Amino acid sequence: MVLGEAPGALVGRSDELGRLLAVLDAAGDGQAGVAVIGGDAGIGKTRLVAEIVRLATGRGFAVLGGQCAELGDALPYLPLADALRGAAGDPRLAEAIETRPMLRRLVPGASSVAAPETGSGLAQQQLFGSVLDFLTELSQARPVLLVLEDLHWADGSTRDLLVFLSRMIHRERICLLGTYRTDDLHRRHPLRPLLAELQRLPSVTAVKLAPLSADEMSDHLVSLGASDAKVIGGIIERAEGNPFYAEELLAAEGLPYNLADLLLARTERLSEPAQRVLRAAAVAGRRIDHDLLRKVSGLDDAELEAAMREIVSRGLLLPDGDYGYAFRHALLQEAVYTDLLPGERTRLHGEFSRLLHDSPAELAYHHLAGHDLPGALAASVEAGRRADRVGAPGEAHRHYDQALALWHRVPDAERVAGIDRVRLALLSAAAADESGDPHQAINQLREVLSTTEPTAEIWERLAYYLIDSGDDAAVEAARTAVELATGSPPDRPASGRMTARALATYARSLTWTSRHDEVRELAGRALEAARSAGVRDAESSALISLAMVTEIEGHLERAEELLALAAGISSGNLSIDLRAIFHLARVRYERGDLAAAAVIAEDGAKLARETGLTWSVYGTDLTFLRLLIDYVAGDWEQAAALASGFAIRVGSIREALLSGYALFLEVARGDAIVEERMSWLEPFWPDGFVTYIVRGLAAEHALWNDDPRTALDHVEAVLEVLEPYEAVTIRICATGLWALAELGESGEQADDLLRRARASATIGPGSGARGEMGIEGRAWLARAEAEWHRVNGTDGPDLWRGVVDAFDYGFVYEVARSRWRLAEALLAAGDRDEALAEWRQAVAAADKLGAAPLGRALAALGRRARFTTPSTQGRLTGREQEVLALVAIGLSNREIAERLFIAQKTVSVHVSNILAKLGVTSRTQAAAYAHQEGLTAAPGDTT
Repeated sequence: MVLGEAPGALVGRSDELGRLLAVLDAAGDGQAGVAVIGGDAGIGKTRLVAEIVRLATGRGFAVLGGQCAELGDALPYLPLADALRGAAGDPRLAEAIETRPMLRRLVPGASSVAAPETGSGLAQQQLFGSVLDFLTELSQARPVLLVLEDLHWADGSTRDLLVFLSRMIHRERICLLGTYRTDDLHRRHPLRPLLAELQRLPSVTAVKLAPLSADEMSDHLVSLGASDAKVIGGIIERAEGNPFYAEELLAAEGLPYNLADLLLARTERLSEPAQRVLRAAAVAGRRIDHDLLRKVSGLDDAELEAAMREIVSRGLLLPDGDYGYAFRHALLQEAVYTDLLPGERTRLHGEFSRLLHDSPAELAYHHLAGHDLPGALAASVEAGRRADRVGAPGEAHRHYDQALALWHRVPDAERVAGIDRVRLALLSAAAADESGDPHQAINQLREVLSTTEPTAEIWERLAYYLIDSGDDAAVEAARTAVELATGSPPDRPASGRMTARALATYARSLTWTSRHDEVRELAGRALEAARSAGVRDAESSALISLAMVTEIEGHLERAEELLALAAGISSGNLSIDLRAIFHLARVRYERGDLAAAAVIAEDGAKLARETGLTWSVYGTDLTFLRLLIDYVAGDWEQAAALASGFAIRVGSIREALLSGYALFLEVARGDAIVEERMSWLEPFWPDGFVTYIVRGLAAEHALWNDDPRTALDHVEAVLEVLEPYEAVTIRICATGLWALAELGESGEQADDLLRRARASATIGPGSGARGEMGIEGRAWLARAEAEWHRVNGTDGPDLWRGVVDAFDYGFVYEVARSRWRLAEALLAAGDRDEALAEWRQAVAAADKLGAAPLGRALAALGRRARFTTPSTQGRLTGREQEVLALVAIGLSNREIAERLFIAQKTVSVHVSNILAKLGVTSRTQAAAYAHQEGLTAAPGDTT
């Protein structure tokens, strides 16, 4: 879309303009923002946007703009494609688009890249990642303004993209601006929940345009050339603050009854050829190509040019880009279209369907409106395939579903559609699942099974979606798929391929069930069948299942070998490829090989970035694993850089999981942001995995804040959602025992926690057999044993030395935490010198990491033990000495931040570190120390 110049002076929107400019200027300074402008039709949204575009251009912004259309729900990413078409005229932007295949597919006129019929489920995630990467790259050179107009007509995928971008942009120089019509938002309109979700985000500014006041309307009319006070007064009374209505009233001579009549009165002054052209344009929608308009109107070039000159001169259609036109306002297009006679409308839709070839979604729309059901069926199928290719599964499902609804109304439907009904249903189900609605996919396949002869493929796909939705019926569906696949004639085409996939899915469905013991045999059969038939995705999936079984049996080295084989396969399914790489890196991590795990995780994250899948399930899992490796290895600066990209204000389970991962680091550092992050995560506690991650770390946070009772509540909540064989139970039980030790409550609860920890270390799914755990699991079990003895007052140095040794494979923070307890045990045993040595090592590690809560605990221990710290001042960094000097003269954190030109949060971290190093608990004590050591600053000193 070519964003036009702002016509005339902007009247009466100074407050709204000021709020929008604040968002724009913040984006220019590196604080990304989103603004949504709502208002009735004709209230001035487009005029306000034109003003923002003008000002943004003057500020050096790269401006991209796209517009939704009334049939936009049939056209996925229409405003994005519109924006990319405009960007393609800039060589630098065109190059950035060209390097991203998912974006290139959206550019009108670009060659269509072939894609498999059944998508991998990652196309939309790839597109979202590509858009974010594209905008981020542009913003590194200059700030970016992306305008999406008329969101009330946006397709579902565009709405999802808007939410994704709104949550993902933080420190980029990007401003998103959207507009929508409030009078179109009925109670069940899909934009309503999106707006409610967006407006919860602090980065989103919502602007509602109210009607102009009488004075503002008067100024507006005068600026348009009105001079008769009586005419102005009459228009103001009738227009009720709507500037577009006022403009139309001024242009008309007289005051028709309503706006539709008013708009049509202007069109009736046109010549008959011009009216014919305008009616044809209305059937096309808000915008139309010049050549297409000539063919539909039936006029020759000279006649069309004369008609267009007449229409444009009256301001009804405006030039749009180099080759087309757009209605001046959507209300005008709606009025002309509504006024068409039924037969005339059907004929014009038929003409468009005869002439359109490049847009099957538009073609399907015109066929349906023209009552051509066979044409609509064929076009709907092709529109679904196109939507699949550009990563719009929601729209693909809608098109496929429409084709299925037409199937029984079209004679010889299979020939017309070029596909059989079962295959069409499978495509529709796949699109539903990929758009985040596995239940719709399940229901669709169950309906097909009730009306069609069942096949192994239908049952296998049904099992696959049931696994994803956590439904136990997956096992029976997979078993049926295997029976049908292995019972089919061996010479039937693809029977070997189907057998491999059915067996691989069956093995996967049983992995974490009571029938776990059957997985090895099934996965072995799947692997044999996959290799025989050359089915790479089934081969990789079978290898992963075999590796999971082997890992549980305690053969980590063999599990690693199997996963290395799976990771080395290019299966054609990026989801499976990333899953294999993730588990390979995870097993290396479990074995304590942090350096190798980091390399593999980074390679996987790189693959995810290059394919636009950074925010896919396994893309985010690899990012988290990379953070976890840095966290364990003690590289907290790198871990913090990764965690900074995990949104705090989350709106989905996937976002909540990613946000929860940041708590590992933030709780350990005692960051002030922990409470805010947890408040946003609390609504997602019902999800089992969110509960494990978030409430497990919330328990540790409560313990660091001297609230062991709350910590126990979190521990009990986590244990309720974990299966007995899940290894993560051990860490949670160790945390619960820590809380009981602080409470001094030994007895049945402590015994039960230790029993559960030991059970998780020895039992697995199925028969309950589990081999030796990985190195981290063994370390947490040692911690649980030691904490149980601490609860009962029987812990001693040897127990805690064992814990230190267990974590000493590279887990820097947990070694320091264990040395804290070892120092306590040594003191209790009377070995003061060794206690001091362990304490000093722990203090040094906590200091280096920035682990403020642990530092405070060690400081408290140091005071109790009266450990001397003669070199305390020397251990304060230069910046910490500056902060301490300002604390000593009574400045607050905010005042210190202003004095030193640093963030207030940074000051808070420095103060926490200072208290820990000095072994004091308050600012007053720290100030006393500073005065004693001569570290104070003069009140006006800026150093």
